[in-house]
Amino acid sequence: MKDTRIRDTKRLLLIDDDPNLILLVKDYLEFRGYEVVTAENGRQALDVLDQEMPDLIICDVMMPEMDGYTFVKHVREEPRTSWIPVLFLSAKGQSQDKVKGLNTGADVYMVKPFEPEELVAQVESSLKHTSRLLQHQAKGDEATRIHVPFDVQLTPTELKVVQHVARGLANREIADELNVSQRTVESHVSNMLGKTGLHNRTELARWAIENNMA
Repeated sequence: MKDTRIRDTKRLLLIDDDPNLILLVKDYLEFRGYEVVTAENGRQALDVLDQEMPDLIICDVMMPEMDGYTFVKHVREEPRTSWIPVLFLSAKGQSQDKVKGLNTGADVYMVKPFEPEELVAQVESSLKHTSRLLQHQAKGDEATRIHVPFDVQLTPTELKVVQHVARGLANREIADELNVSQRTVESHVSNMLGKTGLHNRTELARWAIENNMA
């Protein structure tokens, strides 16, 4: 059974076919307060991702069965994991190797051997960057969301009017459809704006659509 409690400790997925490097890096990262899950190659790491959702992936490039490039391609193509920052570790330090790694989808490219403190600094920087992006996205979603009291009740006639509003009809056209006066429609729209606290017909239409009234 998966642990569904809120997790404060950041979980990292460390992928490398070198058991000595896995041991050393895992011990150092755990000493710095991270939770570390390991895999020996990209294929094994995909199996891990089916069960775990890490906050960051540290991945070797050259590995048997599935290399880092192929693994990261899978990560980026899957919506569930596409947001996870990826840090590449590689013995290849030429400019073209770094460019290929970054173009493949990695966020950071580090060359082996590296200082443990540098790795931790890159991990922390990537996690902070991801956190800022998620917070910005959340604020944007909140700003555009329509807020209406949950207990708003519309009369049957008001429901018919708002359905027509959501279809983009003007008050005069709604009056013709319902065989009532335009003033009556305007009165219903005004009442609904008062009940919902919305500011205009556009917001009223969005609210109706988002709540499956239209």
